[in-house]
Amino acid sequence: MLTIPFKSHTIKPILIDWGPVLLGLLTLYLPTVFDLFNGLWTSEEQAHGPIILFLSLWLIYRKWPEMMMKSKGKAPSIFWGGMIFLFTLLLYIIGRSQQILIFEMGSFITALSAIFLIKRGTSALKVMWFPIFFLLFMIPLPGTIVSLLTMPMKMAVSYVAENILFWANYPIARNGVILQIGQYQLLVADACAGLQTLLTLEALGLFYLNLVQHSSFFRNVALAILIIPISFTANVIRVIVLTLITYHYGDAAGQGFLHGFAGMVLFMSALILILGVDSLLQYFVRTQPTNTLQAASK
Repeated sequence: MLTIPFKSHTIKPILIDWGPVLLGLLTLYLPTVFDLFNGLWTSEEQAHGPIILFLSLWLIYRKWPEMMMKSKGKAPSIFWGGMIFLFTLLLYIIGRSQQILIFEMGSFITALSAIFLIKRGTSALKVMWFPIFFLLFMIPLPGTIVSLLTMPMKMAVSYVAENILFWANYPIARNGVILQIGQYQLLVADACAGLQTLLTLEALGLFYLNLVQHSSFFRNVALAILIIPISFTANVIRVIVLTLITYHYGDAAGQGFLHGFAGMVLFMSALILILGVDSLLQYFVRTQPTNTLQAASK
């Protein structure tokens, strides 16, 4: 990973060059962000939105010196950038006027792509592709798709959680996505085991992969694939934690402050699982060349 720190004498030219662009983006999208903070992002299913936005902007800041260096002297793609920018304006106008969040939020992604093409060309976009791609996890999916895919996931999570707790000698039974433990009934909601949660954890795994930048192709691909079962396992852990909290401390505890704490358990368990699986893959990658050399020497 190429890391080039900002120098103090370069800040002023950057502000002069990119200041009007930043001002334009703030003018367009600050109202959108304000509405999201007071609307969609207040729901538990979409609470990851501001985190995704912050991490994407941080990644852009982190890659900025590399982008400036690699695009230096390269021709800007004014035509394609301009076409994408016109499409962005159309998308934004329709999304903002008709309150179609997918269009309004999606236009921010295409706006960034257009700006990098117009200002610095395709070389800049190649450097910034991941932070821009990462913003896709911020956009809410259509409700029909979420509903269609969420129910099977909730059924699977409920089934696994029930069997684990039954194996641990807890008085638990299940009816669809409703868990009965002792005198309490718990509905496995979309926020606990839904598609949005899976996508959020997938985003966490991809962010981790982008930070560590493993040289092993096998290790990168294997970890990216294993993020899906890791996300499922983290969801099961969250449901189990909520169920045990409710069983031992009552329904008020399960639905109150500790319910939010279970959300932290979800992300912490996912992060620990990702680190653990990555360590196992690192061990496997290191031992494979050794085993190959030993076999060749015989």
